[in-house]
Parts: sequence; C-alpha cells; structure tokens
Amino acid sequence: MIVGVYERLMAAYGPQGWWPAESPFEMIVGAILVQAVAWRNVEGTMAKLKEAGALSPSALRRIPEAELARLCYSCGYHNAKARKLKAFAERLGEHDDDLEAWLAGSLEEVRENLLSIHGVGPETADSILLYAAGRPVFVIDAMTRRIVDRLGIALTQHTYGGYQRLFEENLSQETAVFNEYHALLVALAKRHCVKREPRCGGCPVAELCATGRVRADV
Repeated sequence: MIVGVYERLMAAYGPQGWWPAESPFEMIVGAILVQAVAWRNVEGTMAKLKEAGALSPSALRRIPEAELARLCYSCGYHNAKARKLKAFAERLGEHDDDLEAWLAGSLEEVRENLLSIHGVGPETADSILLYAAGRPVFVIDAMTRRIVDRLGIALTQHTYGGYQRLFEENLSQETAVFNEYHALLVALAKRHCVKREPRCGGCPVAELCATGRVRADV
C-alpha cells in the first residue's frame, strides 16, 4: 500500500519541491522554527532574521538571546526557539561552521550528534538529515502519523521508529523518493486528511484508505 499511496499522490499533486529554503543552513533554521507552528509564521521570522543580519551561524552566536527571541516572536514559543537556535549554532561552531562536512559523517553518528543538541528531537533531526544533508531518512511528523492511522495500516509499534520503518522498509532507499513522499503527505494532510474531520471527497487515496471507504458508505 505504501507504494500505491505514493504513486497516487504524485499523480494527483506532482513534485512538491521541498524544503523551501535558500541554503542547507536556512533549512535547518526553518526546521527548528516550524516546531508546533504553521510554515507561514516561519516565513515572517526568516525574513526578520535576514533583515537583522542574524541568519548565519556566527550571527546567531553573537546576537543576544533576548533580541533573537524578539525576532522569533511570530513563531510562538519564541524564547525556547531562540535558545534552540543558539544551541544549534554553538554546536555547528564546534565543527568550524562546516555544515557540509559535519553532516557528511556516518548517518548514525550525525543523527546522535543532532539529537544531543538542545531542542532537536527525532523529527527535527531527520528533517535536517533528509533535506539539508540529502540522506535517505524518512521524516515522521504528526500529519504522517494521522494519515497512516486513517489508512488503516497495521504497525508492529506505534512509535516514531515504528512509523519510520513502515516507509523505509517498503520504499527504495532514495533521498528523492523520501523527500517527495513526505512533502506529498503534508500536501494531503492540508487538502484532505485534515486534523478534525477528513475531507474524503476527491481524496486521491480514498480507495486505498480504510477511513475513506467507511465514509464513502455512510
């Protein structure tokens, strides 16, 4: 089913061209800022950071945390996100700000290093690995979990790793496929598989979906 869902989403929506950022570092900043908030809020904050000259590792280390929090206000949890951005910039500084070299290490070591940074959880770490480092790691977010559950796919474990294995074990290990699939699931979640009440009419995967088939019979 995993492959069939991908094929239908690609046919319906086409390539998504994710992640929306001008550089790998900006992508990482966006991944931290987007935690628990809509992307439109992140876009405004990114523009403010650029205008303030604070969108670089060294600038994030220099700027006072209170000032950084003010710039991040529209993203919610602005104080926490300012600390997270500073923590990431500090860690990157330990690698001489050479993001490409750091992320090119062994996948397991880089992921463990990312997870040891304040404010970087599995979803953020995997977003960095997939979108900034180009590594074949499938990102699991709340929208992906919701879609899988509504599709009615059985999992051995309803954990982050359980959902992740579902995709990684059923798809070719290609960064481009993981990238597009995750972005297509986000598109599906926004257009049809919304949080409160799914809009199954016209959904491109309704015929494959347990929830969609039940709702079609109502």
